Amino acid sequence: MASVIENRAVSDTASDTLQQKNKDGSVISGGHLVAKALKSEGVDTIFTLCGGHIIDIYDGCLDEGIRIVDVRHEQTAAHAADGYARQTGKLGCVVTTAGPGCTNAVTGIATAFRSESPILHIGGQSSLGQHKMGSLQDLPHVDMMNPITKFSSGVFSTERIADMVAMAARECFNGAYGPSYLEIPRDILDREIPIETAVIPEPGTYRASVKSIGNPADIEKLADILVKAKRPAVLLGQQVWAARGHEAAISFVRALDIPAYMNGASRGMLPQSDPHHFDRTRSDAFKNADVILIVGTPFDFRMGYGKRISKEATLVQIDQSYSTVGKNRAISLGLVGDPGAILAAVEQAASGHIDKSAGQERKNWMEELRKIEAAKLEKLMPMFTSDQSPIHPYRLAYDINEFLGEDTIYVGDGGDIVTISAQAVRPRNPGQWMDPGALGSLGVGTGFSMAAKLAHPNKEVICLYGDGAFGMTAFDMETAQRFGAPYLAVIGNNSAMNQIRYGQLAKYGQERGNVGNKLGDVPFSKFADMIGGYGEEVHEAKEILPALLRAREAIAKTGKCAVVNVWVDPNEYAPGTKAQTMYK
Repeated sequence: MASVIENRAVSDTASDTLQQKNKDGSVISGGHLVAKALKSEGVDTIFTLCGGHIIDIYDGCLDEGIRIVDVRHEQTAAHAADGYARQTGKLGCVVTTAGPGCTNAVTGIATAFRSESPILHIGGQSSLGQHKMGSLQDLPHVDMMNPITKFSSGVFSTERIADMVAMAARECFNGAYGPSYLEIPRDILDREIPIETAVIPEPGTYRASVKSIGNPADIEKLADILVKAKRPAVLLGQQVWAARGHEAAISFVRALDIPAYMNGASRGMLPQSDPHHFDRTRSDAFKNADVILIVGTPFDFRMGYGKRISKEATLVQIDQSYSTVGKNRAISLGLVGDPGAILAAVEQAASGHIDKSAGQERKNWMEELRKIEAAKLEKLMPMFTSDQSPIHPYRLAYDINEFLGEDTIYVGDGGDIVTISAQAVRPRNPGQWMDPGALGSLGVGTGFSMAAKLAHPNKEVICLYGDGAFGMTAFDMETAQRFGAPYLAVIGNNSAMNQIRYGQLAKYGQERGNVGNKLGDVPFSKFADMIGGYGEEVHEAKEILPALLRAREAIAKTGKCAVVNVWVDPNEYAPGTKAQTMYK
């Protein structure tokens, strides 16, 4: 027993000596190097769930003034890092412990990968000295993360930690944005080294410009194509907002007088009152345009793999990634580079060159599209204003749009309910629409909403969940409250996974169509009561808007989250769900 006490005394003395050296600045631990490197990359917030493998990173973040947001599930942490990157335009960061800490975050990282969102995932690992010994939570994380990241590596010396963080961060912005993964064993993190031996890149000293316009000759080609176009159309995708090219895009469509369609976070880029804003006639435009410009969005399932675009049209694609241009669909011209920089260069090259005859035909083209838009809206209005009971989900989406303010950030988390909301919800500014993206992940809403509110404390955040999606991550609403980021959760509750249910019913009939997709009738407003927030159940269409207004008032008064549970008709579906377009 005496030897144990003596050993503890020696250990305590050694620890005190190392802490004193750390305070003196002569030595630094791996965890503190991580924090210094993150600060150099502009990271001001990490999203995490604690674990013994990563605690020294927390200690370093406290010293560097980096906010630590600790959640209840790593999926939420990864989605929050993704959401924070989307809202700030900076590198998002999620830190997880080894084993299940990493695997729980996989869905969030994969979502960021398909959505081209720049986040750095730092993961823990058992000590190198325990390699292949069956240590606690040991898994081949680097191998697991490799297919869903742009960069995946371990760190094998404390001296290289900061340099490797910088390397991983660079890859997040290399071409099309995306996530990187960095695994750091515990003994590498905990080890303390003389600070002069550490490689700590200085911020702003090792970055290349990413505002490339590609080949200048292709800028001239595109300008010439657009100048001569009589029926042009442009689709502005997620990359335009992610690369903060929205102002250049707005100037481009106005200067060249082109009808513009927007998807992803680029929704809201133009006000609905703008004569170049179109949102219900994309399929009509893509069938009849003579020139179609696709900016920052791939020819994936959401675009029918390019099959829904006229083969007669001149098709031009602009993307940050070379591998995306011309993928799934042959194109007439491709440009790789920064979308905002390219659009600005094309505008400059085309300025003043549109002849009067082409300009007049272009105006006729936009008037034709505007008439079709009006007819389509008129067709939807009976559903938007329906007083039916159970509530029509289109009415819920319409009332949410009526509720939105100029600075309201809208988050959609679900399948059919979010697809329906896209028919009605029109954010007032760019970056104020967030959805699961191409991976179609359910459960993004809580992390996205919390991140959006943390990034923009003075903006209102509303999340429309399906009841299935809400059940996946809702407990982290308490985390949002804990960190002063209250938001309004609206649930379109049909007690089912309806996007899948429709296909099953169509294929197998009533007897087997409800298998595996029906959920219980849950009064989710009581969840808000449990965490001290405001909750309300809505059964009548006329009560939707008043309930939303009461929830807004409650959030402003209490600083707590609100849940409005709206019971919608389980037998109403989005057009895309009925056509099963996600599988075609």
